[in-house]
Amino acid sequence: MNRPNILWLCTDQQRWDTIHALGNDKIRTPNIDRLVLGGVSCLNTYCQSTICTPSRASFLTGMYSSTIHACGNGNERWMEGAPLVTKLLADTGYTCGLSGKLHLSGCCDRIEPRPEDDGYSVYHWAHSHLDGWPEGNAYADWVKEKGVILGDMYDEKGYMPPELHQTTFCADKAIEFMEEERDEPWLMSVNIFDPHEPFDPPPEYRDRYKPEDVPEPFYREGDIETQAGLIEADFQTPPRHPDEFKTREKIAAYYAMIELVDDNIGRMMAALERTGQLENTLVILHSDHGEILGDHGLLLKGCRFYEGLVHVPLIFYWKGVLPENRRVDALVELTDIAPTLLDYAGVAGAENMAGRSLRPLLEGATDTHRESVRCEYYHALSATTPGREEWYGTYATMIRDPRYKLITYHGTGKGELFDLQEDPREFDNLWNDPAHAETRFRLVLESFDQTAFAVDLGSAQTLNY
Repeated sequence: MNRPNILWLCTDQQRWDTIHALGNDKIRTPNIDRLVLGGVSCLNTYCQSTICTPSRASFLTGMYSSTIHACGNGNERWMEGAPLVTKLLADTGYTCGLSGKLHLSGCCDRIEPRPEDDGYSVYHWAHSHLDGWPEGNAYADWVKEKGVILGDMYDEKGYMPPELHQTTFCADKAIEFMEEERDEPWLMSVNIFDPHEPFDPPPEYRDRYKPEDVPEPFYREGDIETQAGLIEADFQTPPRHPDEFKTREKIAAYYAMIELVDDNIGRMMAALERTGQLENTLVILHSDHGEILGDHGLLLKGCRFYEGLVHVPLIFYWKGVLPENRRVDALVELTDIAPTLLDYAGVAGAENMAGRSLRPLLEGATDTHRESVRCEYYHALSATTPGREEWYGTYATMIRDPRYKLITYHGTGKGELFDLQEDPREFDNLWNDPAHAETRFRLVLESFDQTAFAVDLGSAQTLNY
């Protein structure tokens, strides 16, 4: 098998239940649906942090963010604790490019410092669609070349039109990259900012979704009281009734942003076909983490582990190589992406990764992968960041097996245990239920084992988790 090209599509803050072909009949995603129907969908994929920087550090290195000290969105410690998978691929002949976000370091009002060697020889950095960076923002430069000042237009309109959107910029740069002639295989990492808040799609997309037509958030009376009991666990918004957030308006805008992403995925797939590269390109689509969207009286993200935040889409498409319309229920982590890419590229380097190759699962050699998945929150919304002094710097971990999910809020004596088979919306906390004490003990022990062995990944590989 020839080493494939890799088109790596990563959205920001897109939850798992936002794809038409996978069950959401309220959203239009025809191009993502094409990937689903022509490829393999990992239906139970979980991020390793609910916050951008630690999550991206995990899937770019195949290691847990706590292992490599990339735990905070402001990134108090990173120090390039592990090589990026793009570096490992570049060292073996891949040409690697990036458009959009990287977010391995803090980037509030500054150009994000790049790793010393991240493997990218083409680098079009653009953290978001906003104009908070006076120079070095490739997106702002791209908009300026079209005769528009990014900040002025956004301030005037409150949105960017589709032809000048950051999503379109990311796709344009990817298409330019893919259309270049080269002899070596390539990887293009497309890191779109949407559907991240502030929920500001162009009006022609926003008008396609009526708030009364989108699903209601998962909420019941008592959720505000439940969240008040977790006040020590940092979150970007205080708990409120979803109506106070105007949640269904935000869901409509969120769906509209995803449809704009979908249109640009279609443009990139058309470029692969046009250039004759479709059959030698592995396409991956996933998100870094989810968005709570009013569930349980919360909005945005933080130290919670509800499905809307930790459960993300993950689709692999390779025409003629991977099975069509294969949907697997096996538990998968985003750490598994890096070793999967190395496996298909024939590159060593996954030996000490926490992730493990998905290739047998994708190709149908097995239907199982992991016995459980884990997620971390280690002071990810750091209280040392200016303006965030109200946050405590929470530590928490999650473990989820095929039926149960256990969350421990470390240092508080509090936790949650959900039976996802009987209670998929996570309303009934069984942490203090005597009938589930044995399950709680088993998962606490397994979570402790995994947390301990994550420090020494060589030892972690001996665990059958």
